[in-house]
Amino acid sequence: MSTSVSEKIAFIEKALSARWPNPKSELHFDTPFQLLVATIMAAQATDKKVNQLTEVLFKAAPDAASLSRMDVEDIRRIIRPINYYNNKAKNILAVSQRLIDDFGGEVPASREALESLPGVGRKTANVVLGNAFGVPAMPVDTHVHRVSNRIGLCKTSKPEETEEALLKLIPEEKLIDFHHYLLLHGRYTCKAKKPECGQCPVREVCEWPEKSA
Repeated sequence: MSTSVSEKIAFIEKALSARWPNPKSELHFDTPFQLLVATIMAAQATDKKVNQLTEVLFKAAPDAASLSRMDVEDIRRIIRPINYYNNKAKNILAVSQRLIDDFGGEVPASREALESLPGVGRKTANVVLGNAFGVPAMPVDTHVHRVSNRIGLCKTSKPEETEEALLKLIPEEKLIDFHHYLLLHGRYTCKAKKPECGQCPVREVCEWPEKSA
């Protein structure tokens, strides 16, 4: 099927919005602070595992004020089952303390301020901006990067290149939902090792030469 980029985007939006009519982050959170902490924890870890651990962590310390007073060893003990728990514990504590010292205990809603926090890079900032504050953003993780290239929305080798390409292609008002469509599609259908091409709702516009029947 030969389609223009705009037609492809419209097709993807229609197909994936039918599957996920109210797309949202699968991380559990009640506040921007909790989303920030969960996102820091989610690097190289599944959302399911993060949610199990943040349930315990947020019962002990639901906000920056209470978490900033925790001992780093207690944070490590709670989040130990995830990868890089040692550095993540240090960053979570440092972020909490910075928020108290510099931002009145509240998570800032600007990219520059978010990226100034310990352990917070562009992807994490994008997740918080989009999901906590409704700011149009395109966080690119391995799923979004893989799916965007397989489908043919872009031909990129690095996540930052994928983000730049998608920002040019997708209308700003659709960015937040489109991020979730691509992520969820990659997580549950267009998987890295065994993509379920036979059940793919966007197969018709997919350009991946290795797609299976």
